[in-house]
Amino acid sequence: MFRSLIFVPGNSTRFVEKAKTLAADIICFDLEDSVPVNEKASARKIIADALSRRQDYGSSVYVRTNSPESGLAADDLKAAVRDGLDGVVIPKVNDKREIVEIVKQVSLLERPTAPSLLIMPSIETAKGVVNAYEIASADDRINCLVFGVFDYLHDMKLDYDEEDDAGYSYARAKVPVDARAAGIESIDAIWQKIDDLDGLARDATKARRLGYSGKCIIHPSQIEPVHGVFRPSSNQVEWARKVVAALGDAMEKGSGRGAVSLEGRMIDAVHYKQARAILEAARE
Repeated sequence: MFRSLIFVPGNSTRFVEKAKTLAADIICFDLEDSVPVNEKASARKIIADALSRRQDYGSSVYVRTNSPESGLAADDLKAAVRDGLDGVVIPKVNDKREIVEIVKQVSLLERPTAPSLLIMPSIETAKGVVNAYEIASADDRINCLVFGVFDYLHDMKLDYDEEDDAGYSYARAKVPVDARAAGIESIDAIWQKIDDLDGLARDATKARRLGYSGKCIIHPSQIEPVHGVFRPSSNQVEWARKVVAALGDAMEKGSGRGAVSLEGRMIDAVHYKQARAILEAARE
């Protein structure tokens, strides 16, 4: 599920611990914007310790590294790539070349027998917007694009105006189209005003109409309103039911094949887990 991705400051042991109780679909420990430069090293240690207790977290767990241009991403990946991590969010990706290099680094760091780490490039620059489809289709590990509005506006030398989205409407609309064309999901940018949950719901509704699968969030109070907007669609529920029917015996009883073809695509345990999550969300 991609309804909610909550950024958790990686330099705060308290917040990292509290994340165990959060119902967001994706918990994303942050090494970038929320962590001062002089605290990056300690944040890496805190996150590595949390990943050693991965079983305590019910949601998918990702880590947001620093950008490829920062010179810090390699150290971030060395600390984060370990058993228990589901994926990494790579901020401010400009082109395919940067993602190819990230994939090389990840491949060298992960154990050969471990599940392949997933990668979410974050589109936050003019170059990134122009190259979004190329980035989205750069590697099979890529499962989602994230849109970052504030750094995009900074790159464009524009101010943010919550009442007027003209400055970023093209970029915001293009990202989910490019993601869908590449066969992956997309997650919309954060809503900064923590106390304005009505504004969040309106912004999330617009994002869903643009084709996004969910929204980045920065506070636990934003989880429920976002989940209320990004309810599973009838198409998602239909797909989930087919997956559960096709793989149920293998996953629950240990009988039958653990990977089968459904509508021309191979599905396995990962898809079964996603299908169960969709049906559970639909029931809620």
